[in-house]
Amino acid sequence: MLTRRPLHQITIDEVAVAAGISRSLLFHYFPTKRDYYAAVIRAASKRLLRAARQAGTATTIEDMLDGYLAFIERRHQPYVALFQSSGSEDWIREILAETRAALVDQIIGLLDLREPPSELLRAGIGAWLSFAEELALTWARTSTGTRPAILAMLEDSLRAVVRSALSQ
Repeated sequence: MLTRRPLHQITIDEVAVAAGISRSLLFHYFPTKRDYYAAVIRAASKRLLRAARQAGTATTIEDMLDGYLAFIERRHQPYVALFQSSGSEDWIREILAETRAALVDQIIGLLDLREPPSELLRAGIGAWLSFAEELALTWARTSTGTRPAILAMLEDSLRAVVRSALSQ
């Protein structure tokens, strides 16, 4: 459903029919439509974070970026529907901010830092995530460049951001 319409245009009745369950059972687990939407967005966020970690096997920045790019490549349309079209509500923006903060933490965890990360480093990596997302989505949509070229651009640009933040 999410590949055809934005989340806010999908009704609870449609979800129940697609899931093969009753509307009342859906409301048993999710008292409101908003609760259901929040659960969908949180689940998608967890899948993205798990893909970036590659189920715990990501030990380098390159591994993490490969998992991130693979996730967007496989789930391009749902990713756009959830993460780019749904940001009009404060509660959705909060979930997306939590997801981005977790991605920043994952990246920082893969860096060989000698001291705690500065706020400048965190802000730089957060800004870089916007660049990475746009580049990955453009690549998934248009096949501009090869996968290795996109991975190299993502890694090189992230390392430049980290170098710059650490030199301040």
